Amino acid sequence: MGIIEKLFGGSKHKEEKTMTKLNIGIILGSTRQGRLSPQVGEWVKGIADKREDANYEIVDIAEFKLPFLGETDGQEPGIKAWSEKLASLDGFVFITQEYNHSITGALKNALDLARVEWNNKAAGIVSYGSTGGARAAEHLRGILGELLVADVRTHPTLSLFTDFENGSVFKPAELHLDNVNGMLDQVIAWSGALKTLR
Repeated sequence: MGIIEKLFGGSKHKEEKTMTKLNIGIILGSTRQGRLSPQVGEWVKGIADKREDANYEIVDIAEFKLPFLGETDGQEPGIKAWSEKLASLDGFVFITQEYNHSITGALKNALDLARVEWNNKAAGIVSYGSTGGARAAEHLRGILGELLVADVRTHPTLSLFTDFENGSVFKPAELHLDNVNGMLDQVIAWSGALKTLR
């Protein structure tokens, strides 16, 4: 193959790679009965799917039946499936609620059970709680930094008092729509840029 063919072939390959849609996982951050994260996750996915700029999917950590770190030999099927799912994604949106000023133990465990599968990817955070889940999101940012996940700045915060009826039925205020789209803009831009490092 001549230099011209190599140049044009490489350019075409690069163009095809660029045109491939990114895969973004919307990770539900709790596993308890009666949790609210599925409602929030479906709302975010509904907004995201209208954009048609990436492939968005709900990733429910409860479905993987993950063992606790330190109580496993790493051979459980759930760990392998979790690792493969993370490896298939280019970026993330974490749906996280606040428990005792931090994230849930289930989410922390899920984060800790993988390493390189997180590296050089981007993430957005949608949090909720009595103070919008802000303290949980700040803790999550520190963990993501250690895992080489670049968390974006725009951060939709949902209040248990104004965005949930009786604390259980999710009815988000209209004002959150712009924040979710702004966050997704950043997740897509950063995920695309970071993909070049992997």
